[in-house]
Amino acid sequence: MIQLHATRKLFERLPVDQQGQLPSTPRSAWLFDAEPMDANPLSGWHGNRVTYQRRNCVLLVHDGTRFPLLLPALTKPDFAELNDRFVDALMNTLLKCGAKQGQLDAAQRHLRPLQIDTQCNRSVQGTLNRMGQDIELALHYDNINVAEITGYRQGAWMAQTPRTVKGQGCLWPQKAMLDLLSGLTSRDENREANHE
Repeated sequence: MIQLHATRKLFERLPVDQQGQLPSTPRSAWLFDAEPMDANPLSGWHGNRVTYQRRNCVLLVHDGTRFPLLLPALTKPDFAELNDRFVDALMNTLLKCGAKQGQLDAAQRHLRPLQIDTQCNRSVQGTLNRMGQDIELALHYDNINVAEITGYRQGAWMAQTPRTVKGQGCLWPQKAMLDLLSGLTSRDENREANHE
């Protein structure tokens, strides 16, 4: 599973079951078919529902790398398809950040369904709030209609902005996420070499 710590504003919109999972849909069924993982390095995200130009959007940030994703102009069916929307936003934002094929493959291998709860970390929530303000200013300054964007470019733009993380100093989200994926690629290659 990929753990998502949602704010109450986001959690209330999600049709989760008793285990904190969204229902499997035709677009997300493949995630549920994937083999379970004990420790998933892609796990650990915080999410918040934000409103831009009277449209519901979701802003997500990876706890360890502070890598951001923006899912703009969501409707009620989109919240039920959050597993699919998360995968789409992650892979396309990585592409916009210049991820190499090996890094994209590593991300793909570690994708699993979201496991959602409301246990939030104040430090990561602070990053989420700051990113939310940055997006709002960028939309206004560039006169962007949030209903006409995918959010990939905005996520990549935010990933290039350094973030201060308590106890870690300054973190560059794009570099941190790409380094994480490169490490997963090397680990998987070593594992395959040992099995031959």
